Amino acid sequence: MDVGVVLQATPPAARVIDLAKRAETYGFSHVWTFDSHILWEEPYVIYSQILNETRNVVVGPMVTNPATRDWTVTASTYATLNEMYGNRTVCGIGRGDSAVRVTNGKPTTLATMRESIHVIRELANGRGVEYNGSTITLPWASKSELEVWGAGYGPKALKLIGETCDGFILQLADLSIAEWTIGSVRSAAAAAGRDPDDITVCVAAPAYVGPADNVGYMRDQCRWFGGMVGNHVADIVARYGESSTVPAALTDYIKDREEYDYNQHGQAGNTHTAFVPDEIIDRFCILGPVEAQLERLHALGELGVDQFALYLQHDGKDHTLEQYGEHVIPALREQSLARQ
Repeated sequence: MDVGVVLQATPPAARVIDLAKRAETYGFSHVWTFDSHILWEEPYVIYSQILNETRNVVVGPMVTNPATRDWTVTASTYATLNEMYGNRTVCGIGRGDSAVRVTNGKPTTLATMRESIHVIRELANGRGVEYNGSTITLPWASKSELEVWGAGYGPKALKLIGETCDGFILQLADLSIAEWTIGSVRSAAAAAGRDPDDITVCVAAPAYVGPADNVGYMRDQCRWFGGMVGNHVADIVARYGESSTVPAALTDYIKDREEYDYNQHGQAGNTHTAFVPDEIIDRFCILGPVEAQLERLHALGELGVDQFALYLQHDGKDHTLEQYGEHVIPALREQSLARQ
């Protein structure tokens, strides 16, 4: 299993770049960032510097959306980064949350998301595509290679991802929900004539490495995540109702949700996440010592997860990054003997 890290593009950018460099040193495979251009700094500018100061990590947004950027500009940005730094980008994409809601917009439709995936991927892989009545291409991007990984929770989004995407991003680490969503994506892929095993599965969630007797503090540091996921869950409940194929393990906890302040989005201490119970934090996040981290990661691996991307939005950034690099990532790798 690969391990990635998810950072906010919070100024100073130098701190984000430093964390990314140390993540590579510790063996992380991917460096992801939020893509919310008003709440935080512009991620693609930061990607260029991360790529310039590293050699191996792959960078990308968790996640971008089809609404706030012209799709052809997005594709050109990826292809340019790939030309400069050797195909080390990935495009995580969803319908949109904070980036669009902060400007009083709404998430895009799934039909728009489907179309954007096609346009961005074709152009960023040097292929021609029909766009606004013309066939266009990036003539200089023939060597660019870009995968598009879709993020979603609802049945129709999972179906879309299975039919169209190179990877699936699930933003929570609950085992039962992971099993259901991964199964839905793979079933959709098979029904579309694709090989389900060709879809990379990435689970992204906060991880906080600390002693078991301090779990209460770690929960409070990560409670924001339940609020963030709750925004998407509220959309699902509004679309499908409370009685649907969506697991109650995902939808029940938002019944007491009243409002959400995007000024506190993704922040420890978010005052609009009191509705999130401890049980949800324990299921959605991975909290505790190295042994607890590995136990959940091994269980996710059994479900077919290829990458765990840990959100590093709490006050234990440096310690958690170090513990993953020194203990978790080495333990996940198969060890062979040099001499027998």
